[in-house]
Amino acid sequence: MWQNYYSVTSVEEALELLAQFGARARIVAGATDLLLELERGGRAGVDTLVDITRVPGLDQITVRGDTIRIGPLVTHNHLVGSRAVVERALPLAQAAWSVGAPQIRNRGTVAGNVITASPANDTITPLWALGATVTLTSLRGERTLDFPSFYQGVRRTALAPDEMLTAITFPALGRHERGMFLKLGLRNAQAISVVNAAVVLGFEGEIISRAAITLGSVAPTILRVPVAEQYLQGKTLTDETIREAARLAAAAPTPIDDVRSGAGYRTEMCRVLVARALRALRSGTERAGWPDDPAMLWGAHRATVREPLPAAVRHEDDLGDTIVTTVNGEPYSITGASNKTLLRFLREDVGLTGTKEGCAEGECGACTVFLDGVAVMACLVPAPRAHGAQITTVEGLAAEDGALHPLQRAFVDTGAVQCGYCTPGFLMSGAKLLEEHPHPTRAQIEQSITGNLCRCTGYYKIVQAFEQAAQGNGT
Repeated sequence: MWQNYYSVTSVEEALELLAQFGARARIVAGATDLLLELERGGRAGVDTLVDITRVPGLDQITVRGDTIRIGPLVTHNHLVGSRAVVERALPLAQAAWSVGAPQIRNRGTVAGNVITASPANDTITPLWALGATVTLTSLRGERTLDFPSFYQGVRRTALAPDEMLTAITFPALGRHERGMFLKLGLRNAQAISVVNAAVVLGFEGEIISRAAITLGSVAPTILRVPVAEQYLQGKTLTDETIREAARLAAAAPTPIDDVRSGAGYRTEMCRVLVARALRALRSGTERAGWPDDPAMLWGAHRATVREPLPAAVRHEDDLGDTIVTTVNGEPYSITGASNKTLLRFLREDVGLTGTKEGCAEGECGACTVFLDGVAVMACLVPAPRAHGAQITTVEGLAAEDGALHPLQRAFVDTGAVQCGYCTPGFLMSGAKLLEEHPHPTRAQIEQSITGNLCRCTGYYKIVQAFEQAAQGNGT
């Protein structure tokens, strides 16, 4: 899939590589989109990956006065877990929570979502409504663009080949401002948006002083609807005002027509989502449904960079390169495995076949492992990321004396195992959940397995096993 894979220790090293390789290179942060595109031949000419995932400080969310800054390694779960973002940029937190599943949110970055530039990418819509800008850095210097200037079409941005997105910055919502994000998908989790919408309003008393409405997955780029925004200014949120604003918002775009939805349905759903958001903002219920202490599956260190690489590393696709890693507490030095996914590396080179390949595109969760203590989907992680890392697979859940993990025992006792193919992924998700929440609620259990699919059961026995393990009855 690639010829050169560099794991760098600083932004400067990354910029030097981008300047050297130009359009042949891509930055690896989460790689949840990039890896699939490479496997499917969607990145013709790209043969060099620059991994920044061990660079300290890039995964920080900082608040300076009324401005929030997001670093290039900030993941969707980082947003969900940020008190500042939840309190002062709720639409962005809601969008991040709607992305994928815990394993995806632990790897996928907001910067990657922004750069991929799909109109269905959920975090772009609220960032656009919040007035975000991106900072693009190269050896030539630094420049800042607003979103209308940055986006140039479907999967097209103003990012130059030698540039790296180093920050996303936006004004936090003020005391008299509120906002909300809503998404319509074809299922409750792991869904690409049919339509999404973000609404941000400023108030003077009950009078709307400013409005921003953005719509996603309806056009080649995210759309603002100034006709509806202007209509709302100076008005209160009466039923009539809401109906008319929603009608104007829906009438503004000419929606795309694709496999997920027809254009007519998208038009109607734009109206419905904008109306729902406005009603929620009127009643002050925009936070209803926000999860209380959600299941993150990210370990004690909250998926932050803890142990940076001591020096930059280059892996080449020459069958002579070596990945040095630790799997289930055992050291491994594997040669000739640099050009594949972590899933294939574990199965084919380390010889641990408990981790399963169900979909190879992050949909089923059967390949869930722990990477430096964080639950991820191994099919969406490049194998060279294992270099210098600590990895745990399902084979590593049992105790050293062979005693089963409480969740493994509970699966046996409750009959939660049927064909067994999905079981390793459920066990890994559940083990991380019980580490974070020893006595999880039913909601937390369900959140933890939104990225795991089972074809055999109705999930009842699986949930029962989680509950039994939490009660200590599975030992």
